[in-house]
Amino acid sequence: MAEAQIAVIGGSGLYQMEGLADLSEVRVATPFGEPSDVITLGTLEGQRIAFLPRHGRGHRISPSEINARANIYALKLLGVKQIIAVSACGSMRESIAPLDIVIPDQIFDRTKGRPSTFFGQGIVTHIGFADPFCQRLSNALLEATKTVGARVHSGGTYVCIEGPQFSTKAESRIYRQWGVDVIGMTAIPEAKLAREAEICYATLALATDYDVWHESSEPVTVEMVVANLMKNTETAKRIIRAAMTMLPNTDSCGCQSALKDAIITDRTLIPAETKRDLGPLLYKYLTPNA
Repeated sequence: MAEAQIAVIGGSGLYQMEGLADLSEVRVATPFGEPSDVITLGTLEGQRIAFLPRHGRGHRISPSEINARANIYALKLLGVKQIIAVSACGSMRESIAPLDIVIPDQIFDRTKGRPSTFFGQGIVTHIGFADPFCQRLSNALLEATKTVGARVHSGGTYVCIEGPQFSTKAESRIYRQWGVDVIGMTAIPEAKLAREAEICYATLALATDYDVWHESSEPVTVEMVVANLMKNTETAKRIIRAAMTMLPNTDSCGCQSALKDAIITDRTLIPAETKRDLGPLLYKYLTPNA
């Protein structure tokens, strides 16, 4: 079913991609249920891409309800090798102003109970996740952001909270003490699942506010976030378009072989149903008779 090697996952405010040629829409069934929405396929700057709105068109799905396993699995079925994830975030640093762009290189997971692995059901894997974002893809997004003239910060830690509520002041202050740079609700489990699916993954974090730690700033409201989202969304679209001509070759990227030494289970003991359901992820590592 190979349709596109590049995917864009649109976050809050980014529900569609203008400028795509040769448009079509596809519904992809997965063993994990339905993705957030139909996936739009098209051509952008000569590259075939798949676009998926994380929250569904019309923003119908809350962060805790996103079926990230179905989303990532569906993109894998379409042949995707690189994911550009767009995410609205709060700033935890004075130096990161609202409307700035951050290309994070680390994640701190504060979510609660979200399914964060494809595996289990008779197969155990332990992927390396020390560097949760693909450095090559992140570098391309950094250069693309500079090209369009947006103010950008290279690197930083994204703390992912459960939501859908914003943080308390106490939580926000403690996160700052921990050294985080931006706060959001969606990078986990996407980044973990993308690594298990051997897909390069990087995030464009769009700062919308100063969270609630900033005493001189207004309290965070949906109205404030949405107003800045609309401004940032247009910038994100320009960055994505610019990135299409800068994307790295994935052939030698470690993300593309993350499962190589991660499967602990004896191949002969993996249940047939699990092999079938996870075939698109495991095919390189299962011999015909295993």
